[in-house]
Amino acid sequence: MKKWGFLLSFALFIVFIFNILPISQDKVEIQKYEQNDKDKATAENIQKIELTKEQIYQGNLLLVNNEHPVHQKSIKSDVINLFTHKELTKGYGLLDNEIKLSEEIAEKFSEMIANAEKDGASNFLISSGFRDLDEQSRLYEEMGFDYALPAGYSEHNLGLSLDVGSTQTTMDKASEGKWIEKKSWEYGFILRYPSDKTDITGIQYEPWHIRYVGLPHSAIMKEKNFVLEEYLNYLKEEKHIYATVNSQKYEVFYYPVTENTTINVPANLRFEVSGNNTDGVIVTVFPDNV
Repeated sequence: MKKWGFLLSFALFIVFIFNILPISQDKVEIQKYEQNDKDKATAENIQKIELTKEQIYQGNLLLVNNEHPVHQKSIKSDVINLFTHKELTKGYGLLDNEIKLSEEIAEKFSEMIANAEKDGASNFLISSGFRDLDEQSRLYEEMGFDYALPAGYSEHNLGLSLDVGSTQTTMDKASEGKWIEKKSWEYGFILRYPSDKTDITGIQYEPWHIRYVGLPHSAIMKEKNFVLEEYLNYLKEEKHIYATVNSQKYEVFYYPVTENTTINVPANLRFEVSGNNTDGVIVTVFPDNV
């Protein structure tokens, strides 16, 4: 009887351990590029693409902070007024009728909110989205550096970021804020200014400010507890990593770009190129069914 009691206790212990492990441990796996992967890579179908220096300043992974301003070419070209696109605002409210955002990002946000509602977080409100440089300048003059950034130094000038609130209470207390912090990475969004990274971002904790970076990047950042500054430095150090997210395997490459250069990418898989707004580009290769 003692033996069976011990086995039962042990089994319950194992169940307990698995239940308290972070869910990301089961969903995200990151592997470094190994030299012996080179032979396999060269045997695959490849195509050559040319990277231009201009591409450093375009894409979803641009770093914008007090050292790296927005370039004119960085601003999303598909910015729309959400008030005139009711099909994209189902499930959440708008603070006013002048909220703008990249249409691509609005679609992804709308998809995320639909899933949040299934989890009981259903009182979302967008209070700010894309701001042009004139609007940012006016905001900075009115509110000062403690509450706004100079024109060109805010992520809001890209079209990739938005301020999300709750109609019930402040985001640091709302179920919507807790949902964003825990699950938004699954949809390619990150909490850009978390409370434990203010020394790196230079920005106070903002539980309402989210930014789109896309998968697998949001998953890697969540797994490693990186903010964007840390993640881009990590990619520069590693140069090439694999990331498995929900059983889907991605490849991520960093390439420094000082002038026009040619690189190899898989010919039979979808890929995206994004600059980092500093010195190079990140190439993301997607699984064949994504």
